[in-house]
Amino acid sequence: MRTTSKPSRMNRRQFLHTAAGTGVALTYGRSALGGPESDDINVALIGAGGQGLVLFSACRRIPGIRFRAICDMWEAYNLKRGARILETYGHPVTVYSNYEEMLNGEDDLDAVIVATPDFWHARHTIACLDAGLHVYCETPMSNTITGARSMVTAARKSGKLLQIGQQRRSNPRYIVCLQRLVRELGLLGPLVAAGGQWNRMAHPSLGWPKKAEIEGATLQKHGYESMHHFRNWREYRGLGSGRMVDLGSHQVDVFNWFIGAQPRSVLASGETSHSTQKTDAWYDSAAAIFNYDTPQGPVTATYQTLVGNRHDGYLEKFMGNKGTLVLSERSRVGTLYPEPAIKGDDYVRWATGLKEGHLTASEQVMKLVETMSIKQLAQVLSIDDTPHPVTLDSGKMVTATMLSCDLATTLRKAYHQPHLENFFDAIRGQAELTCPGKIGYETAVTVLSINKAIETGHKISFEPADFIV
Repeated sequence: MRTTSKPSRMNRRQFLHTAAGTGVALTYGRSALGGPESDDINVALIGAGGQGLVLFSACRRIPGIRFRAICDMWEAYNLKRGARILETYGHPVTVYSNYEEMLNGEDDLDAVIVATPDFWHARHTIACLDAGLHVYCETPMSNTITGARSMVTAARKSGKLLQIGQQRRSNPRYIVCLQRLVRELGLLGPLVAAGGQWNRMAHPSLGWPKKAEIEGATLQKHGYESMHHFRNWREYRGLGSGRMVDLGSHQVDVFNWFIGAQPRSVLASGETSHSTQKTDAWYDSAAAIFNYDTPQGPVTATYQTLVGNRHDGYLEKFMGNKGTLVLSERSRVGTLYPEPAIKGDDYVRWATGLKEGHLTASEQVMKLVETMSIKQLAQVLSIDDTPHPVTLDSGKMVTATMLSCDLATTLRKAYHQPHLENFFDAIRGQAELTCPGKIGYETAVTVLSINKAIETGHKISFEPADFIV
């Protein structure tokens, strides 16, 4: 048990709410919060399973974040293990098996991280918002559109921040690609298609230590029929959301983000081929086709999750009439391929990306990047794939072909860390959320409709109002 003096709950929360809304912390710095250490943010974790501990691992690398409480229904395992890990890294916490008791028992919390199963997200998030706390909620936002909508409504009513854990929105690789390479430099040209995948091998069902088994009454109270049900909730309808939603909340969200629109329609098909639980099991291998309308023309996007072969793992792809971008959270995946038909000013744009350090290419090309102007470099890159040299205005003859360029921007932090940093910076008034509830809701509507399309066997059409709360 933690014993320490606790600052005034209302004063602290009122100030952090004001900071989040007005940017006062950004204006006045740490002293505005009362001292050199008073801008520490006190956090609780609800859900101490694997994902909850992944998020804590990212948080512990962020200065000024103090965990004060941890809550999980699995007292004999998740809760005990989680508290031990947090304390090991200097976060002595009070433990709770009931989130309502935690909210009533802690008076110095500023924020809560919700990392429970999908079907609990709305209930836990709304309770924390109503208690006057900022919330970071893992994806999927909810396993129902109704639940996601109620979360947005609760955030608006409370005036607190709600960040949805679609962490690519804060990833510098994705931000540089979209803002500089795709939009400003226009390396891809108008988009015509997009694609994404998350391929995995099949895995056996999760087990549990028999000595840590949860009694039946407790399981049923929390919505589970058995320990197998509890441990493998992702497979079940009503508990998880299915792989297309679970994984698509991240990747299909990138479609909406990069295309700059919500889809017009979705058509999908799926199979339950490798699931160990055939009754009420979600599709484990599925594919979807989205149609988008943009000012530059229509865009078709395809997305698949495959169980049984993990070739190419997980990635996203964007194709324009001047180039193709393949990227992923994984640092080794990130390449731009120019279309053979590009010419003239197109090469100036690629040369600019190289000179600015956003792109890297072959050793031969990078040597030229160091010594040439953008104009000279563009002239060299514009040669075709044959080994004929180009004579520059200076009279110098050089040869270099540009078959592709890799992304130079890499993430040297845990995948979730920039997104959590953005959340905490927003609480302090130093940033705007990169994935607030509004965006999370738009994504939830998009991906949850995949399951509906598979279930009905029909194309699902969207209206603009479908994405608005």
